[in-house]
Amino acid sequence: MKVGIIQQANSSDINSNIINLQDKIRALANEGAELIVMQELHNGLYFCQTEDPDVFDQAETIPGPSTNIFGNLAKELGVVIVLSLFEKRAAGLYHNTAVVIEKDGTIAGTYRKMHIPDDPAYYEKFYFTPGDLGFHPIDTSVGRLGVLVCWDQWYPEAARLMAMSGAEVLIYPTAIGWESTDDDDEKQRQLDAWITIQRGHAVANGIPVIAVNRTGFESDPSGVTNGINFWGNSFICGPQGEFLYHADEGEGTRIVEIDKKRTENVRRWWPFFRDRRIDDYDNLIKRWID
Repeated sequence: MKVGIIQQANSSDINSNIINLQDKIRALANEGAELIVMQELHNGLYFCQTEDPDVFDQAETIPGPSTNIFGNLAKELGVVIVLSLFEKRAAGLYHNTAVVIEKDGTIAGTYRKMHIPDDPAYYEKFYFTPGDLGFHPIDTSVGRLGVLVCWDQWYPEAARLMAMSGAEVLIYPTAIGWESTDDDDEKQRQLDAWITIQRGHAVANGIPVIAVNRTGFESDPSGVTNGINFWGNSFICGPQGEFLYHADEGEGTRIVEIDKKRTENVRRWWPFFRDRRIDDYDNLIKRWID
């Protein structure tokens, strides 16, 4: 599987952002990419720094404008594309939704972000209803894709359930960055933790992980905070957590080849699924054990 990733800095001009993404998708497809993954909410700015009812006007239906635009492009180029959209499901009901477009331009499947954060500058609970589609891989011509979104990446349960359902790769469109008042040591700890937890999902489940983060500085429209400096650092790792590619903070694209057959060998060497004590995991469905 030849995977193309796009790490992009966005502006408030949604049309310009989409044109830039289209150009990069074309370039990656021309270089041989079969699957192309973009960052979380890739069409515009990360609007969750504030709670603004007018932002809901940016949401769109699925199918809708973005699935049409990128669906036509996928069909033209013969590639599978992973989108990340602000979904309007109904009046007052919105989701943070990943959509997988098959190479014939059709929608192969969707995933609604299950874990929704609510932290300073990440006020996602104001905008997004928690997902209700569960943790189910999406079947495509390039394989079974375990698509999750950003905050989901901190939860081993989500990764495990995707893997148990047959996902051949875990994919995380992401929007995460630094708060300017944190010192350099704290910033490095946060970045290291973000990378480590996802590499751990690869190791624990014996499958590759693709994490595509946005980059660039985005100011806080309210002026309450100093904005977010999205740290980039998109990466792809193999089933033992080994880096196949690791980006820096800047914009860029890359094609990385994943050997899906390696998963079988790694799981034979490290048979974690065989040795799971499923007879004694009942407490995992509790919030806390008193």
